[in-house]
Amino acid sequence: MTSILEMRKKMKKILTLLLIILSVALAAVSLDNDWTAYKESVNEENFEPEDEGTGDVIEENPEDKKATASILAVGDVMFHMPQIKSAYNKDTNSYDFTHVFKYVKHYIQSSDMAIANFETVTYGNDAGFSGFPRFNSPVETLYALKDAGFDILNTANNHAIDMGKDGIINTIDYINSYGMKNIGTYKEPGDSILIEDINGIKIAILSYCYGFNGLESLLTNEELSYMVNRIDENKIKQDIERARELNSDIVVVFIHWGVEYQREPSQYQIELGRNMINWGANIILGTHPHVIQRSEIVEKDGKDNFIIYSMGNFLSNQRKESTGNKYTEDGIMVRIELEKDIEEGDTVIKDISYIPTWVRRYQDGGKVKYEILPVEDFINDQNLYISLSKNEKKRIAESFESTMEMMNDN
Repeated sequence: MTSILEMRKKMKKILTLLLIILSVALAAVSLDNDWTAYKESVNEENFEPEDEGTGDVIEENPEDKKATASILAVGDVMFHMPQIKSAYNKDTNSYDFTHVFKYVKHYIQSSDMAIANFETVTYGNDAGFSGFPRFNSPVETLYALKDAGFDILNTANNHAIDMGKDGIINTIDYINSYGMKNIGTYKEPGDSILIEDINGIKIAILSYCYGFNGLESLLTNEELSYMVNRIDENKIKQDIERARELNSDIVVVFIHWGVEYQREPSQYQIELGRNMINWGANIILGTHPHVIQRSEIVEKDGKDNFIIYSMGNFLSNQRKESTGNKYTEDGIMVRIELEKDIEEGDTVIKDISYIPTWVRRYQDGGKVKYEILPVEDFINDQNLYISLSKNEKKRIAESFESTMEMMNDN
């Protein structure tokens, strides 16, 4: 017989069990209702998976996979004695050439890499100055070029040995002291290939010259073998191949060649230019004729390559009055845009633009002054245009027309 106490214990257990069952049932109903409500609140047509963290859908920009770099190149930069005298300040007993570049400075500084042919020597101011035929210019010429925005100076030209071995060494040292680099002449044996990494694009720059005005005897045979880069087709080919082995994206050859004052390239220039492209060069920048020669696009393996046979005089005292050739007053700034596909590792010439220049020589306060004028700026800007004389206006119009007819339209 079961006691009342035992019956109460059994009833308590039963009630507890019933409460547990009821709680579970109510929880299940609540969960089912919550899920149903959630499903009904979601419109599957508008549902988009969220990006982890922000919920935004991120699209890749193709331009993020491109690297770009710009090269600006100019031709012969010379300092004849009239230019040196015009820059002299008797009060300070110093020289200032900076004003010569004031109108072209912004073009030079806006490029990623600017290069010019420095066709003189800076042996040292204490040695005195001279122009043609054996140049020695004030070191302040280099300050002006640095101030204008140039990064690299070509020193492999026919005046490189004008002051002998020490002239070569001192010129390099002075260039370096102003934070610039040089190509084409060297103080000691070594690799003569300069490679600059510009925004992730590796640009190899090589330099060669046809000869040195018969002054080769001022160097020993050993010194000639490494201090100055002469045009030697086997060496050029080997250097271009070596530049490619060093994983250069673009190979630039700065070359001093051709016939002075001839507006058409020689057959030798054309043949050597094409050979250098076939050997792997992409850009050929010519100097020495002191007048502008034509440019052209040469296609190889589906890519455009560029040759300009001569960029003319960027700065000199050569003029119609002194040479009988008005084209010696003309120069051109060549701006080349490069683009590299980061993923593919392929680099191409994206664009080429030309800025024609003219060297203005004029009187100011009884003193001769020089300025490099970007011709198109002066033609299009009334404020600049009215600063010129009637004859100068005529000359810049002629200069612009004769220069642009030489440039490739592609």
